[in-house]
This record gives sequence, structure tokens and C-alpha cells, in this order.
Amino acid sequence: MRQLHPSDRHQPAQPGPAGIHLFSDGTEGFLLDVESGNIHRLPDFQAHGLEEAIRLGDFARSELMAMVFGLRSAPLPPAVIPEKVRLKALSLAVAQKCNLGCTYCYAEQGSFGGNAASMPEEIAKASVDRLFKGIEPGDVFTLAFMGGEPLANRATLHAAARHAAREATVRRVKVGFTMTTNATLLRQEDIDLFQEYRFTITVSIDGLPASQDRLRPFVSGRGSYDRVRENVGRLLARPDRSFRVLARVTVTPDNLELPEIMAHLLEMGFDGVMFSPMLSAPSGKEEMQSADLDKLLDQLIQCGERFLQELREGRILPFSNVIETLQRIHRRTRDHYPCGAGGGYMAVSAEGNLYACHRFVNDERGRMGNLSQGVDSKKQAEWLEERHLQNQLPCSTCWARHLCSGSCHYEVINRGRPACDYIRGWLDYCLKLYAYLMSHHSEALKKIVGTVGPDARF
Repeated sequence: MRQLHPSDRHQPAQPGPAGIHLFSDGTEGFLLDVESGNIHRLPDFQAHGLEEAIRLGDFARSELMAMVFGLRSAPLPPAVIPEKVRLKALSLAVAQKCNLGCTYCYAEQGSFGGNAASMPEEIAKASVDRLFKGIEPGDVFTLAFMGGEPLANRATLHAAARHAAREATVRRVKVGFTMTTNATLLRQEDIDLFQEYRFTITVSIDGLPASQDRLRPFVSGRGSYDRVRENVGRLLARPDRSFRVLARVTVTPDNLELPEIMAHLLEMGFDGVMFSPMLSAPSGKEEMQSADLDKLLDQLIQCGERFLQELREGRILPFSNVIETLQRIHRRTRDHYPCGAGGGYMAVSAEGNLYACHRFVNDERGRMGNLSQGVDSKKQAEWLEERHLQNQLPCSTCWARHLCSGSCHYEVINRGRPACDYIRGWLDYCLKLYAYLMSHHSEALKKIVGTVGPDARF
């Protein structure tokens, strides 16, 4: 089989029929039925006929042919848009301040455009109580700690986690803990907390030493890489470690060497590596432009080829971008929102106000109420209506809509949709990879779409 890197990758990035998408794993042709999420193998005569109709721009004819062939489901009626969604996850902006001076920071060095602030313990505990309001035994919740840099307000973070754990035990519910950190302020007592409550830790790190020091320096201007590497080593070295440590790389025009970054971070020992493009920064600095996104797609596909090469040798690399996309394809995902923001997930500011997500803290466009009065039902209903996939253009006519789900609300509201071609290109690549694995490495695919640990073997 030839390499999966598509020589024609700019073609699938373009819009096509809304109900079907054609692709090939290099040996066979396939069709994605957009409405059902089913993937069908195509005999040559069907593939040629459909390809010709699409090449001529006759999308309606191609979709009719697919229906005649029994490959396309009838369009579903419009979805019922919810007026409210129960909270199942909160992120606490425990420290609206930071010790780093990242050039592109969405939180404007942690203050979100206001004064630096620390969340008092009583606000954090009230947030936990709000999250558990109206719960039933067996419910599952998530409590996240964000910033700024959350470890800049260690006392509140620890107090909130312990309060949530106690309440969960009393109420017979489950709570999971997550934290996003720059990993420069880590202490042993923090590692002990993560171990006790089985945290998932996401470390913001922008890759190779020079890039990290340039893009994520301390406020003083000194590079942060050496400190981050030392502390990540301490996290990963914890005996009988019960918590996961993930790397999240914000990709800018200045750190686009993704295969080298992935190899470096995996060598450091991270349990997962995720790349995310910088699409909207308050300062406008380091935002990805069209040419940068083209290069990002090329680099991400090279990482995918490394993933495939390792898989052929019996190893599953913890490359989160490809694993999570393959899982979405396998689940036949039909999400109408890209995330739970404004619905089942909200953020709490240091002052106790509720926002659609951690990126909207101190932004009135995403304000959803406050802890004392709860969620503003009118604002939530308006948000859920406006942000629903079927009300997003051009999403409602895009073949990738159910796999993409409309893209990050914050980025779309602030910058529009500059990344659609990149997203379609990546999804097309992952569909090809999924089809190839389905045919040639089905046992490995079962592990990937199930629960796998780093370097799982088959």
C-alpha cells in the first residue's frame, strides 16, 4: 500500500456534497454517509460514477446516485434545540494571573483583560456546591482548574479539590479532576494531591527548547523550558503514578515542526500529545494564516504517518489528534456542538461569575449568570439556539459537519472560520487511515477506538 499522505490533499479540503464524502485508502474507494456516519466500500463502477458527478460540480446528482446505490441515508428532520442543559462540568479560574508572558495568551497573561485576581476559597467551594446542585447518586462530574496559572493560587485549588472529593463521597457521585498548567510552579504537595485524586494534568508546552523559550517565557523574559522539563520529569517519576500527564502544544507560525516536537515530547514521557492551532489571540499575535494552516496540515499528516509506521510495528503512539479523531469516526459522532461550552460545561471567574467556557472569562458575550443566582436560563437558551450546528453557516452544508461540529465557539465568534479547509483535510486523512486500519489492522483499530494506554501493543 502507498503512503497515506494524500498528494491531492487540497482537493478533499474543498466543500463538496452535503450528504456524502468520497475518499480512498490508496487501494480501495469508500463513501462516508454523512447523516448516519456509516462508511461503505465502493465497487469501481460506483466510485467512478460518483467521482465524475462531483468533478462536474453536480452534487445533487451524486447524492441521488448514492441513494439509488443504497449508500446514503435520507436527511434527518431538524434537531430539537435544547433550551437548557444541566451542568456536569465546571472550570475554576482559581488564579487570574500568571508568571509567564506567553506572546499569544488568550487570557492576556491570565488577567482576561482586567486586574490580576485570585479566587477565594469560599468562591471555589460555592462553585463545587453549584456543580452538585440537584444531583442524583451515580452522576459523574468534572471539576477543572484553569488560569492564568492555577498553581499561583495553590491553597484554593487544594481546598476546592478536597471539598469536591468529600461532597462526592457523601452524595455518592463521581467527580474527576483536571488541571491545565504551565508546570513551572509545581511542588511535591501538588504531586501528592494529583496522586490522591487521580487528576488528569495537561501541560501547556510549545515543543522544542528554543520555541518554548521564545513563545512561553517567564514575565522577566527568561526562558521557561528547563524548568518545565524538570517539573514534568518529577510528575512522570511519581512511583505507582495514578494520574495522567498530557502535553498540549499551541501551534503558531513559529513552531510548525510538528514531527520533531511530537518525537521530543514522547521522549520526555508524556502520556499523550495534542496539537492545537492558535486561531484567535486577543493581541492578534501568532495567529495562524492560510499558508500556515496548509503547512500545519502537512506536518500533522507527517505525524499521522509516524503513528501508522509505529502501529505496523506493534505500537500505538499516544498521538491524541489522530486517536481522538479515529474514535469520533468510529462512534459515528453526531454532536451538534463542538464542546459543552454554555451547556453542560461552564467556567467560574475569580469573582464568582459564570461564563460559557474558560476562554470567555470576563467577556460579556459569554456571561451566563453567577454562583448566587445560578445559570441565566434566558442567556443559556439564546446561546444554545445561536450556537447549534444547524444554525451555523456554512456548516449546515459541509460534509464534515458531524465530525467537526462547528469548531470552537470562542474562535468562531472572534475570527470566523479560517481553518475549515485545514479541518476538512485532516478529517479526510483520518477517514483514509480509519478505512485502511479497518481492512488491514482491525485488532489494532479495536484498541485505538476503545481504551488504550500509551505504547499499547497488539
